[in-house]
Amino acid sequence: MAELVVSMAIGPLMSMLKDKASSYLLDRYKVMEGMEEQHKILKRKLPAILDVITDTEEQATAHREGAKAWLQELKTVAYEANEVFDEFNYEALRREAKKKGHYAELGIDVIKLFPTHNRVVFRHRMASKLSRVLQAIEVLIAEMHAFRFKYRPQPSLSKQWRQTNCAIVDPHEIARRSRDKDKRIIVDTLLRQANNADLTVVPIVGMGGLGKTTLAQLIYNEHEIQKHFQLLLWVCVSDTFDVNSLAKCIVEASPKKNDDTENSPLDRLQKLLSGQRYLLVLDDVWNRETHKWDMLKMCLQHGGTGSAVLTTTRDQQVAEIMGANTTHTLNALDDSFIKEIIVARAFTPEKEKPTELVELVGEIVKRCSGSPLAATALGSVLRAKTSVEEWKAVSCSISICTKETGILPILKLSYNDLPSYMKQCFAFCAVFPKDYNIDVEKLIQLWIANGFIPEHNETNGRHIFNELASRSFFVDIEKINDDVVDYSRTTCKIHDLMHDIAMSVMEKECVVAAEKPNQTEWFSDTVRHLFLSCREPEVILNSSM
Repeated sequence: MAELVVSMAIGPLMSMLKDKASSYLLDRYKVMEGMEEQHKILKRKLPAILDVITDTEEQATAHREGAKAWLQELKTVAYEANEVFDEFNYEALRREAKKKGHYAELGIDVIKLFPTHNRVVFRHRMASKLSRVLQAIEVLIAEMHAFRFKYRPQPSLSKQWRQTNCAIVDPHEIARRSRDKDKRIIVDTLLRQANNADLTVVPIVGMGGLGKTTLAQLIYNEHEIQKHFQLLLWVCVSDTFDVNSLAKCIVEASPKKNDDTENSPLDRLQKLLSGQRYLLVLDDVWNRETHKWDMLKMCLQHGGTGSAVLTTTRDQQVAEIMGANTTHTLNALDDSFIKEIIVARAFTPEKEKPTELVELVGEIVKRCSGSPLAATALGSVLRAKTSVEEWKAVSCSISICTKETGILPILKLSYNDLPSYMKQCFAFCAVFPKDYNIDVEKLIQLWIANGFIPEHNETNGRHIFNELASRSFFVDIEKINDDVVDYSRTTCKIHDLMHDIAMSVMEKECVVAAEKPNQTEWFSDTVRHLFLSCREPEVILNSSM
């Protein structure tokens, strides 16, 4: 069966444009003077496009290339049109501030910071921009009719909304029971190496979504392990394996980190580990370049007797390159645990489980190939389905997970099943690096600032986050208390496979700027959101703009 294509979630972007184009401020402060006719035409055209968005996205996910290309062009035009109306609305707010005397309140020095606004120049410049947007919309409307996209009403917010408790199933509790044997084997292996002068390397190898990281967490937090090792370190590696950057991350992960920034990261790492019996977890390793691992390993070997590196990877060859003492291959989760996850996710606890639906669970279990993440995603999709026909449709829409496809088809189905505004909220998270600790409150504020949240309030933002968390789009949700400033915050992460889904939706629209990025590669015309993780970001931005 062909792999599912992820929906581009353009509906919310067009709805946002429709709201901006209908703002009362535009008429009140006459910022579109001389452009009234184009404005009226645009306000008539936008609902016509919104009417067919649902049908077009369904066709695009069904591999109709024409629909996909049309949506991509619509997305480009929608972004440009949103920017144009941002300028109109900014000018309206500027005129409102001037009329209400807010300029004077700011002081004369601040007034000088504002550029001179000539209304004739503004009208001429914006009329040209609006004309280009309208022409592009006219072309899209003509193609819309040519493709015969059909009217499909978008579900109302009340019908889409499905509040869910994100703690229906505790994945760590199931992992503790289902992976106890695996944990015991690896813990015993690490403890047996107490008198081994050589560095012990133990990779956990398995398909994405099997729970390798969760198993590593169980081992890392095991009382015997915490007691045995003098120093415990955890670093997520993911796609890049830059030796100096990785060495720096390992040092920064230590409570005993040194501030000897004059020396190289490798020297700092060697100093940190010297004489210490440590356990280092390198999570999600992909690197196949032997010389890089050898360079890092030379430093790691300066630890005390019995030191060990525990890694998680999907690639057996990576385990071989790292010179593993013993490789632990993580097998598929037993069907009984997969069934437990699906049933817990698919049925509301307080309601009776329909027998005809329960009987279909067995067939759906086979689709998951022992992956707890796939089971969670499928169970969450089924939660909104109430008939046998809907459950069978879900079961038939995906193929059984294989080594080639992994569980991505199931995760894409889970993403496509989201309401459009939730798709946009999650897809935006592609702007964060993999394994980044996201501040949940800040994330919700970013959603609001970008206009992604219905009714633009924090309560809706929290409901959206909880729903996405219940479907495992967000994991490792943790409340952190800071007693010093009497402040608590909630953080979360995105599973790396879910991050891949977000990246496939946003393509080149989200970019992470790390230390010394190559601007010609990362700062293209398609970029809409930037994550700056570097020193002197203004230097990078100024040179790129």
